[in-house]
Amino acid sequence: MIADLVSVSRPLSWINTAFPFAAAYLLMTGSVDAALVIGAVFFLIPYNVAMYGINDVFDYASDVANPRKGGVEGALLDPARHRSVLVGAALACLPFVVALVVLGPPLSWPVLAASLFAVVAYSAPPFRFKEIPVLDSITSSVHFCSPALYGIVLAGELPGLRSGTILLAFFLWGMASHAFGAVQDVVPDREGGIASIATVLGAARTVRLALALWTVAGLLMLTTGSPGAWASLLAIPYLLAAGPFARVSDDDSGRANRGWRHFLWINYLCGFLVTMLLIWYAATTASPWRTS
Repeated sequence: MIADLVSVSRPLSWINTAFPFAAAYLLMTGSVDAALVIGAVFFLIPYNVAMYGINDVFDYASDVANPRKGGVEGALLDPARHRSVLVGAALACLPFVVALVVLGPPLSWPVLAASLFAVVAYSAPPFRFKEIPVLDSITSSVHFCSPALYGIVLAGELPGLRSGTILLAFFLWGMASHAFGAVQDVVPDREGGIASIATVLGAARTVRLALALWTVAGLLMLTTGSPGAWASLLAIPYLLAAGPFARVSDDDSGRANRGWRHFLWINYLCGFLVTMLLIWYAATTASPWRTS
């Protein structure tokens, strides 16, 4: 069961949810405490076990016909093991959620609830937001932005102008990443009767939308002052990776997987550079986000 849970949780992507929470909370409080440790571990492993485990269970029928699945881009578990994955995901999350509710102020409770709802509603019936075009990209972005927002409110704060702008840029980045990721699945999704932002807009339009969203996210970061303005340059690797597919046809949309595979390494590189910027910012600012 543990092997199944690790398999479905996409270990290479764990940092994408833990880092935004930990960075936001640490910048707000400036201290390492129980809430930071518990929250970071929760968003590192149990959160991803739930998010991707639920997805792999309820997408099994279409994933069987998708050549991308069965590796780092999604597990293919025997249906007989699906129930244990769902139960295991719930049990993995429960103690962390209880602890965070106890440790967090009331302001943080609805944010955590909304984050967990998005995790479930994206894949599980009766919601299946992943099959509602545009809402699929919005919900997917919430998966990655909500840990950062939760880190802020768990610290007892509300987003200011600067941190709110950064969150909005991060949200647009998440929408762009999901939309571009959906392009490679246009053919299998249509064959399986699954709607997505890419099946509705078409492959080329979806890639161009993703490029526009990344561009706007970068421009927003330019308005946040130093070092956020430097972070605007991090949109460039994503534009370079997706740009060659701006004219890809629907029939040939599977080629976009070549660009998508670069994202794992781009995310790690950009994450490292963001970490360096945050360390510099925190070292030179008394209360980095509280008054921003």
